[in-house]
Amino acid sequence: MKIALLGYGKMGKIIERIATDRKHEIVLTIDHDNLHELTVENLQKADAAIEFTTPGSVLRNIDTCVAAGVPVIVGTTGWYDHIAEVKDKCLQGNGAVMYASNYSVGVNIFFKVNQMLAKIMNNYPYYDVQVEEIHHTQKLDSPSGTAITIAEGILDNVDGKKEWANILISEDPAEQTDEALKPEQLLIESHRIDSVPGTHTVIYDSEVDTIEFKHTAHNRNGFALGAVLAAEWLQHKKGFYTVHDMFNFDINQL
Repeated sequence: MKIALLGYGKMGKIIERIATDRKHEIVLTIDHDNLHELTVENLQKADAAIEFTTPGSVLRNIDTCVAAGVPVIVGTTGWYDHIAEVKDKCLQGNGAVMYASNYSVGVNIFFKVNQMLAKIMNNYPYYDVQVEEIHHTQKLDSPSGTAITIAEGILDNVDGKKEWANILISEDPAEQTDEALKPEQLLIESHRIDSVPGTHTVIYDSEVDTIEFKHTAHNRNGFALGAVLAAEWLQHKKGFYTVHDMFNFDINQL
């Protein structure tokens, strides 16, 4: 498979290594210093594109991939307010788009178990629940897309929580946020600490005990491998997908 890398930071370089280890070829690499090379013509040299850039450029990048007829795996988060619009453009353009807050196999298993746990805990309303996420200080969005997906899995299954609310706790006091929460709000507490690839914890707390369910990434390799697996999966498909379509086991049948 010939792959175009849109974004060539730390993630892009790891994806390149894993893709070549899996006998794929990188035919186009786009970074901030050669954005002019992101054209329909150049993209059409690839069988798939993997996009890890910024919330400010992701929508344009997806549009260009759809126009080129190249399936695109989107790892950038922070643009989900535009999902309906992007889906319409993808379907109208007969494109192929997959997006995910996290492509890691372990995290996607975590998402499923989180839903199961939330269903169980809904029977015990004296436990309060919150989500905690820790990422490196270079992460641009807060909360993380992964934390939002975790929160949505809880909101879908816990009757007492209606929406999530975020508090950012940063090493830079100027970035820190704090606000009082309503009982029906699910707290996502975001921490930004240097050199942390990503840790997500669901905490159920009561007067008598605390239950913690945690996923800790040791490095970015799991995210990168999942993105390459997604590009392989998306080949010869059309449509608008999430990573859950690739990890499509039904928790109700386990």
